[in-house]
Amino acid sequence: MEQFSGYPSITTNTIISSSSINQFIAASSLSSVDALTLQKQIDDLATFSDAPSPAVTRILYSHNDVIARRYVKNLMGLAALSVREDAVGNIFGRWDGSEPELPAVATGSHIDAIPYSGKYDGVVGVLGAVEAINALKRYGGIRNSLLLVWVQTQKITGGYFVHLRRAYTLWDQLLGKVKTINLLLHFKLSVNACMHASEDEDLSSVFLKKGTYSAFLELHIEQGPILEEEGTSIGVVTAIAAPASIKVDFEGSGGHAGAALMPSRNDAGLAAAELALAVEKHVLDSGSIDTVGTVGILDLHPGAINSIPSKSHVEIDTRDIDEKRRNTVIEKIYQSATSIAKNRRVKLSTFEIVNQDPPAQSEKSIIEAMSAASDELNLSHKLMISRAYHDSLFMAR
Repeated sequence: MEQFSGYPSITTNTIISSSSINQFIAASSLSSVDALTLQKQIDDLATFSDAPSPAVTRILYSHNDVIARRYVKNLMGLAALSVREDAVGNIFGRWDGSEPELPAVATGSHIDAIPYSGKYDGVVGVLGAVEAINALKRYGGIRNSLLLVWVQTQKITGGYFVHLRRAYTLWDQLLGKVKTINLLLHFKLSVNACMHASEDEDLSSVFLKKGTYSAFLELHIEQGPILEEEGTSIGVVTAIAAPASIKVDFEGSGGHAGAALMPSRNDAGLAAAELALAVEKHVLDSGSIDTVGTVGILDLHPGAINSIPSKSHVEIDTRDIDEKRRNTVIEKIYQSATSIAKNRRVKLSTFEIVNQDPPAQSEKSIIEAMSAASDELNLSHKLMISRAYHDSLFMAR
């Protein structure tokens, strides 16, 4: 299992997250991963970036993303995987086991990078999986087939792109509905404009049939301080929190900072600031440490020091392992936005819930397998919730 995870090859703390598994069969003693080569590959991939080192910015379908894809696909080819790429850029590499009729075990993550992220984000789950396959091949083989799934994309890195993974996993539920048609149209406009799919290519072909894989495991950095602070090596994820995103717009009167007296102002900026504090209050009032909320974007118009904001735009992220509790927070945020608009005499022009995803529970058998493997390898570990937006959340559906 050490070689499958690739954990000793990196110095960062690591989460192993998973969903839906039939017992993964592997040898109890495997040859070591090539730590130096894996680290060099991670470092090399980080050079394909629009941001200076040590940060990484690799926006989906950008020039650096295209180069990075070629780099990783080449590594997959060198590992003798059967590689295919679908119409929107999802990459699949398959290694048939000695009993290919058994259901495949899938693993993977993403290699695109939101602005100024780190070099391990997502990449460990892709390059680590390639090296894990190489290690298993050095050992001699496996019974179940392994499917390396490299999916796009981790986040919406610009308003132009749609969230490919969500549509990817909701196809069965949305098929035939107007929402799906519009989403696929947005898909097509995006990937055609980026010259990734041809005009006449059928994008419905990107959706996998149920049963394509029996399990999905994702190796990922924690993206939080818990493991590092505790000196714990492995986080075995029991559940992935349910995220929701909200967009809010206020409209006021604006005016000159010196000429408009305080009692008569309709300040859209102060409305946004008050809502940001309300988000914090409602999250803390939930009474659970698992409830979190973040105001990550707050834009003011016209954005001049001597001009009262006439418009404000706020984007809120709130998530919780308890979907009902998270939805209660969202409702309270809406009530606060309505009340703030009334009290400050501004217009609440937009309150849009962009997404409201359900949480994912990890399969008991893989939790037990990861814990047992950690014990066998004398690696400290703990059961924990993942609050980050991982591919496993969608692959679990």
